[in-house]
Amino acid sequence: MEVYQIWLIAAIVLVIVEICTVGFGSICFAIGAGFAALLAGLAPESYTWQILVFAVVSLLTFIFLRPVVIKFLERNSKDVKTNADALIGKKALVSEDIDSVAHTGRVKVDGDEWKAITEDGSNIEKGKEVEIISRDSIIVTVKSI
Repeated sequence: MEVYQIWLIAAIVLVIVEICTVGFGSICFAIGAGFAALLAGLAPESYTWQILVFAVVSLLTFIFLRPVVIKFLERNSKDVKTNADALIGKKALVSEDIDSVAHTGRVKVDGDEWKAITEDGSNIEKGKEVEIISRDSIIVTVKSI
C-alpha cells in the first residue's frame, strides 16, 4: 500500500467521524490528511514534510476555517422557528366565536384549526382576523388586530 493511500484512508475515516459528530473538528484533520496525501503522491519519500503539512494545514483550518463555519451554522439555526412555535406572530381567522365565559373559540391558521383564547378575556366574533401572540400546548392566545 502506498503512503498517499494511507493518508487518503485517514482522510476518509475522519470525514466519516465528522459526519457522526457535530463539532466540525475532525474535518480539519481530514483536510490536513488530504493535503498530506497530495504531497505523498508527489514526493512519497518525504515523511517529515508530510507530517509537517498535515499538522500545519490542520492547525490553520482550526484557526481560520472552523470558527467561520461554526458561526455560519449557529446563525442559521437560531433564527428559524419551526413547528408550532412558528405560529407566534401569524395572522389567523376566527372560525368559532371566542367566548371567555363559555370557554369556546377556534382559529384557523395555515389550514389548521387551533383552540383559542384571548389575552385580555374579551370575546371575538367569528370571521374576525386576529394575531397569535403565544401558544400553550394546543391552545393559542390571540389578540384583535
